[in-house]
Amino acid sequence: MDKNITPYKIIYHLSDVAVCIEEWKQCGFKIVFTNGCFDILHRGHVEYLFHAAALGDKLIVGLNSDSSVRRLKGDTRPIQDQTARAIILASLRVVDAVCIFEEDTPQSLIEIVSPDFLIKGGDYTIEDIVGYKHVTAYGGVVKTIPLVDGYSTSAIIKKF
Repeated sequence: MDKNITPYKIIYHLSDVAVCIEEWKQCGFKIVFTNGCFDILHRGHVEYLFHAAALGDKLIVGLNSDSSVRRLKGDTRPIQDQTARAIILASLRVVDAVCIFEEDTPQSLIEIVSPDFLIKGGDYTIEDIVGYKHVTAYGGVVKTIPLVDGYSTSAIIKKF
């Protein structure tokens, strides 16, 4: 990986996530967590991430691995591999860390992070968001952010 690209923001091991989160929490930072495939980063993603980041001090993005995306979206996805997707997300100033996870859901990662705010897009019902029970059990907030009309990775792919 090119050392000029923000690789320090990409976390590959769950144990490293725990260390990072512990340091942030000791500093009193409010942690925001969201997750997704982020296959083709578009305006909707960027606006969503900016709104999520504004809710706290540090934004960590759980990124579905390539194998996880294939299981969720089919054999033709992802369009970009996990390294490319992680680098693109990490390059955004509002993203403080990107953690790639292999599972179909980020439940284990959410339990490690135990964020102050768990965020998903407005197409989710709050109680159905993975991690809802864990986060609300300790007083964390689970919230949705409205989607930007007309922007979705699937719609972009269908154009081609």
